[in-house]
Amino acid sequence: MKFLILLALKNLTRHKRRTLITAVAIAIGILMFIYADSLLKGADQESIRNLKWYETSSVRITNKDYWDNRFQLPLDINIPDSRELIAVLDKEGITAVGRTVFSADMIINKQDFGEDGNLAVSVTAVDAIGDFEVFHYQDTLVKGRFLEPGEDAVLLGSWLAEDIGADVGYFITLVTRGNGGFYEAMDLEVAGIVNCPNPYVNRVLVMMPQDIVDEYLYMEGAVTEIDIKLPDSYSNEEVEKTVKQIEGLLIDYDLSVMSWMELAADYLAGMEMERAGTGLILFLIFIIAAVGISNTMLMSIFERTRELGMMRSMGMSDRNISITFMIEAAGIGLIGSLIGIILSIPLVYHLIHVGLDYGFFMRDMDMMYRIQSIFRGAWNFETMAVSLLAGTLISTFVAFIPTRRALKMEIPDCLRHQ
Repeated sequence: MKFLILLALKNLTRHKRRTLITAVAIAIGILMFIYADSLLKGADQESIRNLKWYETSSVRITNKDYWDNRFQLPLDINIPDSRELIAVLDKEGITAVGRTVFSADMIINKQDFGEDGNLAVSVTAVDAIGDFEVFHYQDTLVKGRFLEPGEDAVLLGSWLAEDIGADVGYFITLVTRGNGGFYEAMDLEVAGIVNCPNPYVNRVLVMMPQDIVDEYLYMEGAVTEIDIKLPDSYSNEEVEKTVKQIEGLLIDYDLSVMSWMELAADYLAGMEMERAGTGLILFLIFIIAAVGISNTMLMSIFERTRELGMMRSMGMSDRNISITFMIEAAGIGLIGSLIGIILSIPLVYHLIHVGLDYGFFMRDMDMMYRIQSIFRGAWNFETMAVSLLAGTLISTFVAFIPTRRALKMEIPDCLRHQ
């Protein structure tokens, strides 16, 4: 076996040009695969972070009947003793805040906006101070100021404000049904405009103080949800464990406790479908690379048919010849894979720290990802290891077929082969 390995390694150095061409074909395929995988992994990680930071939080508590009616955003299916519940959670070291979400018609007037109009919106009423402890809006303000308790004001997402032509100081009217079915109109000043990394929030956000909603809509301290912040380092298993812990704390309150995975199940399903589509593209990239490898190895082996015949005429068994060629092919695959991995490292590093700017079409196109413009990558050493193994095995496999075919030729035919 030692002789066969040394012979295969000698052939690698003897046919430098052929080795280099094949290794480059493998390296390019490996490089493209690792780069695309890094981009997808980074997009998934950042999307999930932005989902939790600006939409779902890590865990949410609601009335047990709320989830089945969530699309109607009912105010009468609520958590009436929210302050008591938040105090219970706080004693256990769990950071929580109440929110009220309701639907409304936004009416804009000609005096500020240049024309009259209306738009159906979803409004989020927040604790103007405590909300920052759970959600990450602190660094998102681009114009105006944040909400203050007790003021008739709203915050708007930047893309929504741009779409309706809103600016700080403009007035809007929200018409909705209060808790009990009565209609209420609220005249509110645009206090600020926020632009966060989550494009969905920028498109739809209308935020106002919780205490104003309590007063206008007769909520009396009730909220539609209590959102909980957990450390970003928590795994999905740790989040689920915390959900069980909270359910135990609130067992007497008859409430639903849901993790962000349950809240975002539709989004995650859509992202999984998109990942499957991109995974197919990655697979095709690998197939194209494998075809290139196979073609190069076929030419390599058929060019050496006379050499193969000479080895057989000198008494070398077909089995040892096959092993020699496969070791040589594995060596080429290993070299090409290593080159591809080494070349991918600076590209992935650039992708992680600089990223790719897709902002030129993210504004008008929903790609499912919760990323506004800059797509960044992530290190995936498992993919690098798989690429190294796959590149080596593919090269070995594609060398086996033409070698076996050549060995079926008679020795005189091999020696006469041009």
